Amino acid sequence: MSNFNFAYGGDYSDDYDDPDDGDSSLPKTVVYSGTESFRGNRELTEVTFEQGVTSISFEAFYDCSSLTAITIPDGVTTIGQRAFSECSSLKAITIPDGVTTIGDEAFADCSSLTAMTIPDSLTTIGERAFWGCSSLTAITIPDGVTTIGKSALFGCSSLTAITIPDSVTTIGNFFFSGCSSLTAITIPDSVTEIGRAAFRDCSALTKLILSPAVTIGEDCFLNCTALITAAADKNMSTVSDLLHYRWHRNIAVMERVNALLCLKGSWDHVENQPSGPDSLKEKKMDGVEAPLKATEARHKIPKVLWRVILEFL
Repeated sequence: MSNFNFAYGGDYSDDYDDPDDGDSSLPKTVVYSGTESFRGNRELTEVTFEQGVTSISFEAFYDCSSLTAITIPDGVTTIGQRAFSECSSLKAITIPDGVTTIGDEAFADCSSLTAMTIPDSLTTIGERAFWGCSSLTAITIPDGVTTIGKSALFGCSSLTAITIPDSVTTIGNFFFSGCSSLTAITIPDSVTEIGRAAFRDCSALTKLILSPAVTIGEDCFLNCTALITAAADKNMSTVSDLLHYRWHRNIAVMERVNALLCLKGSWDHVENQPSGPDSLKEKKMDGVEAPLKATEARHKIPKVLWRVILEFL
């Protein structure tokens, strides 16, 4: 017979039997006063809060895998580290105005959580706060948030929409890594730094708006295959923007960027050629011979760009 590592009233105990054995004494409903930890109570389905609770403590409901919904009462200002981590059945949670801090890993691996409303009072989102919330589809970060920890949305593979306010100045390392359903995002001009691998494996991302002045970390867009394809086919300047963080490190990269820009110049020239027999004559443009066959060039240049771009990534 296996045992839980379960704490009640702040004291850890190994005396609770595994509920799968049929003789569990774990409570299904509890009253929370602000200090208890119900860690590992996989029978828990309902929580009542006493009046005067101002914080949800460290690992208070960690791995309470039968808990499906919870309403945090008014008066709470802090949701502690790993407070609801691994509550795998949690689908809905209400966070009231007044909460200013969501701690590290507070909702990590809440794999059934589909949506949540974050109050305007919030200022800090901890590291890995929503790590692995694979069912989360949308989230709006309020204007008052100034600090968001690294990997905050790592592995939120169903996330399709997010709003980032002007109050945010830094996108941390691995922030959106693995958000494979995210298709578009606007980074406000207030953001001056995007961390390492921040958008890694965002394979569906096709539209990214950001300031050209922002500092971009290493491997920021690794495996963003749709974004690179869109850049190659439609907007060369985007490719330059995505890769500018590597320019100062490698002369060969500079040469390749120049090659890309030359190809773009050839492409623009072909697109502007008049139709008819004259368009097939050899012409000079800034000392470079223009392609003879416009139709053929239209088909070949994007493929050339794609092959060159792959060398960067």
